[in-house]
Amino acid sequence: MRLKSAFRVWQRNFTVYTKLYKSSIALNFIEPILYLSALGLGLGAFVKEIDGVPYIKFIAPGIIASSSMFAATYECTYGTYVRMTYQKTFDAILATPVGIYELLSGELLWGAAKSMLYGTTIILVISLFGLVDSAMILLAIPLLFVSGLIFAEISMIVAAIVPGIDSFNYFYTLFMTPMFLFSGIFFPLHTLPDIVSKIAFFTPLYHLVNICRTLSIGRFPITDIAWIFVVALIFAPYPLRLMRRRVIK
Repeated sequence: MRLKSAFRVWQRNFTVYTKLYKSSIALNFIEPILYLSALGLGLGAFVKEIDGVPYIKFIAPGIIASSSMFAATYECTYGTYVRMTYQKTFDAILATPVGIYELLSGELLWGAAKSMLYGTTIILVISLFGLVDSAMILLAIPLLFVSGLIFAEISMIVAAIVPGIDSFNYFYTLFMTPMFLFSGIFFPLHTLPDIVSKIAFFTPLYHLVNICRTLSIGRFPITDIAWIFVVALIFAPYPLRLMRRRVIK
């Protein structure tokens, strides 16, 4: 596989994004800010502190993680599916010297890059509002790319196996929403039955929330960082194989 060709696919997606980024980033930016305002300020008026931390500061790092997750997930579910099925972009690219694995790798890298972009934007916003206590939060930026790769891999696996675009609703309702709610963003999981914490441990968002929250207070979460690197490597072959099977019939 030629990395240069994979980069060209990434570059193609980036070029298209630059023509539409204002509306795209606005929508992805507003939603996390609404969560931060409504829950951090609204619910925060009643929930003063969690583990000695003001509630708005408690949820702010989690908003970084969730924004990063949804950016990669939307891109590599709906975005990938539309390019593959409706726009026939994949067919056009495969008519060039770019191979199938290079095409799919470029898609994954673009999803991870978009994840890092949106997560970084939220880091900037919450830092300007004084919701971060340590400059170590900047170390989260490259880690957002790695975790974004996991979300892109999972999303592309789903895009490879769904019978139609409407089926993504099942993925978001049965997988993404529970992961979003039970990842420790809005409340510590130790308040719930142990089984919830054990299940959450196997989800990437749980570890990304821990990474962002721990770095924001100046500590280095080595276990969570190791987890996302290992899982990104484990998942890597599956979207490539499944998508190849779907694209080349």
